[in-house]
Parts: sequence; C-alpha cells; structure tokens
Amino acid sequence: MKIHFIGIGGIGISGLAQYMHFKGHTVSGSDIKDTIITQKLRKMGISVTVPHSAEAITNQDLVVHSAIISPKNPEIIAAKEKGIEVLARREALLKILNDQKVYAVAGAHGKSTTTAILTSIMCGSAIIGAESKSFGSNVRYDETTDVMLFEADESDGSFVNSNPHCAIVINAEPEHMEYYDYNQELFYETYKTFINSAPCKVLNAEDPFLSTLIGEVDAHWLYPSKDISEIEYVLIDNEPHTSFKFRDLGRFNVWGFGKHIALDAALAILAANESMDIETIRENLLDFKGIKKRFDIVGAESDSVIIDDYGHHPTEIKATFESVKEYAALKGFDKITAIWQPHKYSRTIDNLDAFIKCFEGAEELIILPVWAAGEAPREIDFVEKFKDYNLTMADTIKRANNHITVVKDKVDYKTLDKGLIIGFGAGDITYQIRGTA
Repeated sequence: MKIHFIGIGGIGISGLAQYMHFKGHTVSGSDIKDTIITQKLRKMGISVTVPHSAEAITNQDLVVHSAIISPKNPEIIAAKEKGIEVLARREALLKILNDQKVYAVAGAHGKSTTTAILTSIMCGSAIIGAESKSFGSNVRYDETTDVMLFEADESDGSFVNSNPHCAIVINAEPEHMEYYDYNQELFYETYKTFINSAPCKVLNAEDPFLSTLIGEVDAHWLYPSKDISEIEYVLIDNEPHTSFKFRDLGRFNVWGFGKHIALDAALAILAANESMDIETIRENLLDFKGIKKRFDIVGAESDSVIIDDYGHHPTEIKATFESVKEYAALKGFDKITAIWQPHKYSRTIDNLDAFIKCFEGAEELIILPVWAAGEAPREIDFVEKFKDYNLTMADTIKRANNHITVVKDKVDYKTLDKGLIIGFGAGDITYQIRGTA
C-alpha cells in the first residue's frame, strides 16, 4: 500500500509510519515543521513534506492522521476529494495490528519504560512512545515472529483498538480527562474494555481502580508490596540499577533507580513468563539500558551530573525525584536542582497541588514557561504557589559542556555547574538541556 501519515513528526504516528515502512509499504508523511524525528524519517527513505499541503496527497491508498489534526486540514480535505480512505490513528490501529500477537502496555505512568523492558526481554517487533537506548529507536521490526510489544495509548482511547493478546496495565490514574469529557465512569469503562479484550491480562493489584477488578477479572495479579522485596540501588559501570527479589523467583537487576522501576520490570517479567522461562527472562532483562528522556543521564563529570526526564505529571515526577535523591546520595552530591517546564495549562491547573509537593528535596527549583501544546494561555501564579521553594522563574536554559545557563528577562542570569541537575517536561526542554535547542 501507499500510506500517508499526517502529523508524522509525533512520536506515536512516527512509530506506526516506521513500522509500515519496514513491512514494505510505501510511506510518506507531513508535519507543520521539521524536527529531529522528521529528519530521521527522511534518512530512512520516507518522504516527509513541511508544512501540511494538499499537494502532498497524490495517489495514496490510505491517509492516517494523529488525534490533534483538524478535519479542516488541507490534506484530509484533499484525500476525501480524491476518494482516499482517511483514518485517525485510533482507527488505523485495527488495520496495522490486526495480524500481530500484541503485548499492549497501558497506564498513566511507566508504559514507555515497561514496554521497552518487555522489548529487551522478548523477541519481536516493537512500537514504543520513546526511544529505547538498547536499540536506538522507538521502533523495532522482526519479521521472524508475529509478536508485537506495543505502547497502548489511553489519551485518545486508541488502546481499545490495539488488538491485545496480553493487556499489561501498570496503573489507571485519571489522565487526559479532556478526551473523556471529565467523566471518570467513562474513563474506567474504557480501561475495562481494553482489559477484557485480551485473553492474557497482567495487572497491578494495588492500583486503586484495578484492585476493584480482583475477583471479576481472571488475570496475573501483581501485588508490589508483597511480591517485590529487598530492593537495593547500585551503580554498575557508574550506571544506576535497581536490584530486587521477585516472589520466589530470585533476584533481578534492571537499569534505573526506584520502586517504580522494579514495578515496571515485575509486570514485564509476568507477561513474558507466559511464553519464556524465567532464567532467559532474568538474563535478557540486563539488555535494557533505559529509554531516552527517562532518567536519561546526558552529562556527567566528577562534580556534576545532568539528567533529562520526560516526567510531566506529578505522580511520575515524584517517583523519579525519589530516585534522583537516591542517585545523588550514591554519587555524593549535596545539591539537587530541578528545572521544570510545565506541560499544558490544563494539566498544570488540574494537578497544581500535587505539582507543588512533587519537587520536595530540591535545593533550587527553576520553572520555565508553560509548554502549551496548542492550548490557549491561562493565568497561573507560579511565584505565589511555589513560594516555599528557592524559586527562579526563567525564560529558557542553555547548555554548554556540562554547564547549564539560566536565562531570565532575556539575559544570562546564572550558571549551574555543581551537583545533580535534572530537567522535567514533555516539551522542548529536552532539547534545551541537551544543548540541541
């Protein structure tokens, strides 16, 4: 087929595009601007046009678009005028994954990490919402098997169309509630639809919602507080690792720091154990090297470490920050500086009280302008709300060597060059902190 992806620069759509390219289809795409992702796709031989234009629609068989693309997009209009089938990503999943044995990982937090861990353990193709550092991409293609390790997205309800053989759910904390019209009953019913569509289910029994399904759903249940024990944090080749005992299966080691990493790994172990022996799982788990933008150590010297983290919800930021404090203690750093780029006005306002608490332990907090992600600006008094922190409101940051320069009121305000420095956010902070902005 000839398939065109509108919004191909997004991590989710780009994953589907790469996968279909690897399967032998002729793939093209478009986006509003060039990014590192679109440049990578071109190097793979995928034609990408910028910006959106009706001229990009020629003789394709199918047009797929991301959830945020307007029906008035010129390429959607042109495709419909030509009689070409147009599907949202959610609908396209039914076509793309219909012949795969899908291990679909869902949850508000941790699904990229859990999917990447599962990909390191199991053979198969993979589509992840972040780049696995083990194989340098968010997509892996293996034509020798029908196994697919897939990060299933609840933000647009598309996870119900992921054709799960095994549904792995880490947590079901309400998130992206604007899609569900702020209706929690609808949100949880959609999760139940996803879970019940899979013959194999691996669920966190201590999640508040998932625990209500015990006795109703036949699943492999994980009880983290009982099943995971003797957690230790160790440095292996100066890289962070969590070592833990899992049930009566012995000890496992996984890249990363934190109880949440042990939880993610344990869920992946349970899912893989359906078809793999435990010793192979234990060995393959060591192949996991983390994922880009999740506790991603992007700079390290004797007196400073710079970490990039995608955390943009207070629950995940709090979990990562606990790991940061463990890592800083092992490295002998007294100072932790947190740099936060709030993601979406709606998310920030809806969770403001939790955001205020999740940076506790930071010697200094630097807040960048909200990454709006297309939302209209709303007033948030960060200075008042975060007054108990050593707070700096900044315009941007710049990276040079292992130093971070904080820009405030359009001038260089201060330089950060000591201790542990971590940036949080799902916007362009990742490019700022890496020095590629």
